[in-house]
Amino acid sequence: MDIKKNILETIGHTPLIRLNKITRDLPCLVAAKVDYFNPGNSIKDRMALKMVDVAEQEGKLKPGGTIIECTSGNTGMGLALVACVRGYKCIFTTTDKQSKEKIDILKAVGAEVIVCPTNVEPDDPASYYSVARRLANEIPNSCLMNQYDNPANRMAHYETTGPEIWEQTDGKITHLVCTAGTGGTVTGTAMYLKEKNPQIQIWAIDVYGSLLTKYFRTGEIDMSEVHPYVSEGFGEDFVPKNYDMKVIDHFEQVTDKEGAIMARRIAKEEGLFCGYSAGSCLQGLMQLKSRLKPSDLVVCIFHDHGSRYVAKIYNDQWMMERGFMDVKTFRDIINGMGTKRLITVDPGQTVAAAFDLMKKYDIENLPVKNGEGLVGSISESGLFNKIFGNPEIRNQTVQTVLEPPYPIVSFDTPIERLSSLINKENGAVLGKDETGNYHIVTKYDIIHSLSK
Repeated sequence: MDIKKNILETIGHTPLIRLNKITRDLPCLVAAKVDYFNPGNSIKDRMALKMVDVAEQEGKLKPGGTIIECTSGNTGMGLALVACVRGYKCIFTTTDKQSKEKIDILKAVGAEVIVCPTNVEPDDPASYYSVARRLANEIPNSCLMNQYDNPANRMAHYETTGPEIWEQTDGKITHLVCTAGTGGTVTGTAMYLKEKNPQIQIWAIDVYGSLLTKYFRTGEIDMSEVHPYVSEGFGEDFVPKNYDMKVIDHFEQVTDKEGAIMARRIAKEEGLFCGYSAGSCLQGLMQLKSRLKPSDLVVCIFHDHGSRYVAKIYNDQWMMERGFMDVKTFRDIINGMGTKRLITVDPGQTVAAAFDLMKKYDIENLPVKNGEGLVGSISESGLFNKIFGNPEIRNQTVQTVLEPPYPIVSFDTPIERLSSLINKENGAVLGKDETGNYHIVTKYDIIHSLSK
């Protein structure tokens, strides 16, 4: 029987999946090493297991001990899985820019999580690096994994990721593209592949706001390069010891916006629900496409799963607030319609009067409003059905044929959301502007806006 002894035996041997749509204009084959198939949904499971193995072998981690680490979330998840199986406690420090999902997942697997400020120097006592070091000094029988400087990090990828890619491509890989963070994945994998074939190109993808690219190009640690960025899981404000820049051939920087948009494209066009770094990795490759030729075989590392980013890059509101998403909203539709007064009817007016308003203003949907506010709606289609059953309904009040009120949305609501709210039973949506005035959008308004 093929039964794993525990969850740790499922780490590694992740699939290599060809990309077809986004990369169709590239001259060569592009495949993704999709490491969210690891049990902790990220490539960090590999090095988490290796770091604990080495710490145990060296006597730094003893039974009943506490694993301490500063993490953007994925390494913590991998360490937490190892801790669950082997009986360790976990304390993780992370930054306040990390997604809530990552923090909640770490807590779900039994870890204690301490959130630290992002925009401080690495040596600041409040940084997540410093807090982790302090805890390791204060807590008896604890071990700081220190993924940034721990050689077991890159050794995990030298022993597993590199060999897997080599075997899966039958040794035909020509380019490895990987985001650069702790340096473990890109360096360890590159070390193995370069041993097999020194001609393989290693392209590291960085983010604007990180100092790694300039350090690679000049050997200079320039703190003026460092500024806040929202990309997660890669980029650094210092140079971890896991890097060996000699095995990397090129660094390419990608903007926060381009990485986020590409991640969403990967989900929609390739069916791979990946994290932020996957989007940046593929975007970096697309920026370098002029360097590729038909005989090349490119492997991109897709580090983690999109479930970590549901409230961020996969959230339309989050994307719009940062100017990452150019979508039409309720506000855009209203602005395109010009200045129009909202036509309403009082519940005490007759149905005939409501019909006259619809005819006069050529509209099919009327909000019903009394002195206290919106109380319902009437529609041409609804009245049409009722009047056949009772022709005398024209003389009755609107109150007697009242339909449910139209949904009220914010002015930043995307058209996609508006479309889902407008249906056979509900012909319009309303929005209130900054001055307190209501505006209406119907199915016709949406179609007209999209046709412009």
